[in-house]
Formats: sequence, C-alpha cells, structure tokens
Amino acid sequence: MKMNSIKPTLLSGLIALALSVPYATTAFAEEIATSPAALSGIGQDAVRYNTVNIDGQEIFYREAGNVNAPTLLLLHGFPTSSQQYRDLIPELATDYHVIAPDYPGFGRSSMPDPSEFEYSFASYAALMDGFTDTLGLTSYSLYVMDYGAPVGYRLALKEPEAIEALIIQNGNAYEEGLLKFWDVFRTYWSDATDENREPLRGFLNVGATEWQYTHGVPETHLNRVSPDAWTLDQAYLDRPGNQEIQLDLFYDYRTNVDLYPAFQEFFRAYQPPTLIVWGENDYIFPAEGATPYLRDLPNAELHLIDAGHFILETHGPEVSAIIRAFLSNNLIN
Repeated sequence: MKMNSIKPTLLSGLIALALSVPYATTAFAEEIATSPAALSGIGQDAVRYNTVNIDGQEIFYREAGNVNAPTLLLLHGFPTSSQQYRDLIPELATDYHVIAPDYPGFGRSSMPDPSEFEYSFASYAALMDGFTDTLGLTSYSLYVMDYGAPVGYRLALKEPEAIEALIIQNGNAYEEGLLKFWDVFRTYWSDATDENREPLRGFLNVGATEWQYTHGVPETHLNRVSPDAWTLDQAYLDRPGNQEIQLDLFYDYRTNVDLYPAFQEFFRAYQPPTLIVWGENDYIFPAEGATPYLRDLPNAELHLIDAGHFILETHGPEVSAIIRAFLSNNLIN
C-alpha cells in the first residue's frame, strides 16, 4: 500500500499509537519493578560479575544471592577458575549469599609478571583475606576444592572465628592423600632444577587438562562433562607467560604440605561443621585423602561419590542437594 493511500484519520491514529508505546512500556516496567514479586527478592539467584582491586591486583568474582543471607565463599582449584562453580552458584543463591573469586593468573583476574607479584599460596591467601575484608565478609562458610583447600585453610588459620562451616571437595590436608601422582612433584620439590621442572610442563597441555575432567568419570556420566570447561581452562593456560606461573605454583605447593599439621590442629581445635564430598575415583586427590579428615573432625559428614576430580561437572544436582541439606542443618538463616 502506498503512503498517500492512507486516510488522514487512520494516519493520525497510527501516529498516536506509536507515540504512546514508550510511555506505556515505561509505566509497565515501573509497575513490575515495584511489584511485590520484585521487592520480595525474586531473581536473587541471578549471577553478578564484578572486579575489585586488592593490593594492586584486579580480582574478578562471581556473586549471587541476598547479601544479608549466610555467605558461602567458593575457592576454585587448578587449572580452572570460578567458572567451575557456574552451575552451583545459582543453585545455592536462592537461600545463600554466594561468592566465587579468581586468583591472579587464573580466570579473569589480573595476571601480573612474576617479577611484580609472588605467585604463591601465601600470596593467594593474603589476597583472599583482603578480598573478604573489602567485601565486608566477617563470617562465612568455605567451599574448598583442590588449590582452594590450602588457600582456604590458610585463611582459617588467620581468622578461625570467621569460618562458620567447611565444605571440602577433593581438597587435601593429609599426607595419605598424596599418592603416586605426586611423585614427580616431590622430585621437583626436593631438587628445583630445570631438569626436574620440565616434566611438569606436560600437565599444562590440552590433553592433560581434558584428562583432569574425564579421568575417573563413569562411562554413563561422560556425556555430562562439557568440553567447554577444559577448552576455557586451556585458553587461560595458553596465555603468554602463564605456564611459568603454573610451574612456580607447582613448586610452591610444597609449602602447603609443610602446613598440614597446622591445618589439622585448626580442625581439632575449632571443630567447624564439616561436609566432605569427594569424587572417589580422583587420581590427583584420591579417596585416601578424604577419610583422614575424620580423625580430626569426627562429626564430619562424608560422601564418597562415583566420580572423578571435577565432581560438579557430572554430579552437580546431587552435590547441590547434599550441600543444601548440610547447610540447613548447620547454619541459622
């Protein structure tokens, strides 16, 4: 239809309708924003992505949930980042305030040159201490996995009264948990030569990263492991300079083993409510590292699951349900 065939009355009506749409849309949006549903907190589980400067380092973190609810601090492992908690965060955020940061050199946090920043577990713990202070977290429950365990336990040594509960997932604190996988690391720890450093570089290629996600996973659950997970991790590992950072951290891991007695003393002295959820087929941190916790935390709840290292990839809903039940019994909302 040509424009000149539209009658003047029809044209003026269309113009009036078009002009009314923005005002109607604005009014509708305002009505939704002030509705009881919106004000009641629906949507609190939506994940928010933020960055904060801690001692000169840009720390990226994911956050969800009501800030007035009990806080859960999720500390990631190697070679991943807070993205390992991408599905768990919204699952828990309906009832809890959930925060998951990235360490420097991992994920979207800054990656300074080693000449400007000491890549060590002591440095990570100090940054996480500053992170919790900056965000005003005076008390929280810790979810620790892999590298997250020594980082979190160092936090606990500094501020033991801040820890409301522990959720431990394939994170070691006992010599019994360092089996054959760790032999090549122990060789490097005892003699830090280039010759002993180079074999560890093999843990940084895409085959090794994929292996961490798939080894020990029952065949029935392999199709639950998203290739996106190890692809993203590898992209971060492949950044120029990152391999040397990771090798430095491999060497520094020995300092965590030195602190195992101190970690264990914290468990015995403070007896925080503890949930242990462990992929029992993990070759890196095998189930032999899970059961010793019960020596020092006799009231801990232990779940060994037919899974590998990254249990959330294959058993996320099951783990979420276990965590919810544990927290409902041990935290006051």
